[in-house]
Order: sequence, then structure tokens, then C-alpha cells
Amino acid sequence: MPLRDVIASRIRAAGPLPLAEYMDLALYHPELGYYARAGRRSGRAGDFFTSVDAGPLFGELLAAQFAEMHRLAAPEGTAAAAAFDVVEAGAGSGRLARGVLDHAAAAWPGLYRDLRLTLVERSPAARAAQDATLGPHAARLARAGAELPARVRGIIFANELLDALPVHSVVMTAAGLREVYVDSRDGRLVETLGPVSPAVEAHVERFGIRLETGWRTEVSPAAAGWVTAAARCLERGFLLLIDYGHEARELYSPTHAQGTLACYRRHRVETAGDGRAAAPWLEEPGARDITAHVDLTAVRTAAEEAGLETLGTVDQTYFLLGLAATGSPPDAAPDGGGLDPIRRRLAFKTLLVPGGLGSTHKVLIFGKDVGKPDLRGLSFSRRST
Repeated sequence: MPLRDVIASRIRAAGPLPLAEYMDLALYHPELGYYARAGRRSGRAGDFFTSVDAGPLFGELLAAQFAEMHRLAAPEGTAAAAAFDVVEAGAGSGRLARGVLDHAAAAWPGLYRDLRLTLVERSPAARAAQDATLGPHAARLARAGAELPARVRGIIFANELLDALPVHSVVMTAAGLREVYVDSRDGRLVETLGPVSPAVEAHVERFGIRLETGWRTEVSPAAAGWVTAAARCLERGFLLLIDYGHEARELYSPTHAQGTLACYRRHRVETAGDGRAAAPWLEEPGARDITAHVDLTAVRTAAEEAGLETLGTVDQTYFLLGLAATGSPPDAAPDGGGLDPIRRRLAFKTLLVPGGLGSTHKVLIFGKDVGKPDLRGLSFSRRST
């Protein structure tokens, strides 16, 4: 049965679905959802491009940051933590973890020795590919599943996870705030307005979101909830998030008055304002990536309310420059991580270029019971592109 029919059947049984529920089905239905139907969706043959697609350099630089965090998180008076958790959320098939482990094994033996890897991924197809992707490092994988572990002493990190979590869409009308629902009419999926759900009402109030009449935007209780859950799992260590988004003052402003919800297909961005008869996210559910920009202010607030300390927020450009500026350690891999010098420079340019991954992606780092260290990745934290 096509996913469209599954969704229409659910609407007939329960009424129109909040956009967040529809988005969750479109992306994460266990058999028919976008992420369930393939272990990998990015890269030249996919629908979008991520930092991981630039090659192993991204993982190499993250490994340098993790090595510093490993040293800083060690119990006082010891050289290193006996077991150091590295938990990747939204891990996919494990490509980024493989890049981190390759470089840690070659350049940071202490980190590699103590590292205990957990890969968190909802897609069964992606999880099934993780052992093969990790290759010689498969023995480092302590746990793989759909949920965060209950206790983490080390690092939880996620690259472009929060932007893929389901969002609710709301519109400020002359009569007040209304929520966008998905309904089925004459064999087509359509949007309709309805009452604001309690979760959305609580989120809007909690984070002080204010909209002008006519504005449409997205809110993500799921993203805030995930950050809260991650913070509670972290007993000691760091939470590192990389994603694209804006501070609340920009996200809820005339600049984004029609919202940021969009689809990616074959490296083309599809939005509601590009002349389509219907919103692109309602076309062929399960065939397109659906995403919205992250409310960085809400992420930071949720983390701090759950007991984490904000260590810094910086553009990916300056995060990676801070790591690269420290130079390779003396025992770094002599082949430069498997890249020849020209390819290595091109990969670095891809990761840093303003207007691309470098400036659209932000890095947020939080700590728990680790003080307020001057992390290498935050060396240029006062700079932005």
C-alpha cells in the first residue's frame, strides 16, 4: 500500500493530522518513510549534500575535538576516562562515525582505546548497514538502536538531526493562532487550519514566540524534547549539535514570515512559494526529504533548563578553522586521512565556504560537570559569516 493511502486511511479514522504527525509518517514510517526506504539519502546520487559527503576530513576534525573533550572529561587526577562514551544521534549507516574512528585510531590512541560507541538511528535499513560501514572498527560499537542510552559519560553529538525532526506549523490569523493540519479531499492531501494543540500552545508560551497577523512559522516541541532528553542522559561530558537554523529573533521575524518548511529532492529545494498547486511536502509522501530551520534559542534554553551549561555557539566555518588551526598532532596519519593534498583542500573549502555549509550550519556545544573549558572548536566563537 502506498504511504499516501496509509495516511489517508489514518485521516478517515481519526480526522486531519497535525503537520508534525504527517511529517513523522512521511519521514519515519518503518517501511514506507523517506529514511526507511534507503540507508543513505545524501551525496551526489541522493537528494541533498551534507558535510559527511565532503569526505573523511569532517570526521577527522571532529575526532580532534573529541580527543580534547576526552582529555577534559577525564576524572580529576587521571590521564583518561576508563570508558568514554561517544554517542551519535541520527547516525544513519555510520559514515561520520567511521571517519571519526579512522582518524582517532591513527592520531588519538588514548581516545580510541577508551571510546565506547553508540549509534542511535530510527531507520532499520540504515542500522543494518552500520557494521559494514564501520569495518575494522565494528568492535567499538557497544550499542545500536533507535533510542539514546540511559546514561552517557562522554559525548553526545548529532549532525543535522534536529532539522529533520517533525515540526508543527502555525499561522497567526486575525482571530488568533491556528495550527496547520493535513486532510484528505477528493484523493488529494491538502492543508487546513484547526485549533492549536496543547503541545504547541505550551511550546509557544514556554519560548515566548510572538507572531504578527499573516505570519506562518514552524515550531518543534520534538527538537526541544530531544535536547532535554539528551541533557538528562548526559551524566558528565559534552553535547555537540551541528545544524542549520536561526536565533528566535530572526526566525520569527519578517525575514521568515512564511516559514522555512521545505523539501529536498535531487539537490533541488522545493517550497510552497515556487508556483506549485500544492505544498511540495504533501506530494508523494515518503519520496522527499522534509525539513525546517532550527530555533537555536529554543535549543539553548532547553539544554540550560535541563542542567547543561552553554559553552559556545559558532558557525561551522569558524568551528572547523579553530580545530584546523591547532595543526595535526605529531602522530597523525601520514597520508592525511586518505586524501591527496588537492582533494583535501577542496574538501576543506566545501566545509568552510560562506553561504554554503560553513555559514548556514551552526555548532552548539554544551557541557555538564566539565567546567567552562576553552575548546579548540570555539577559538573563533566571536566570529560569524
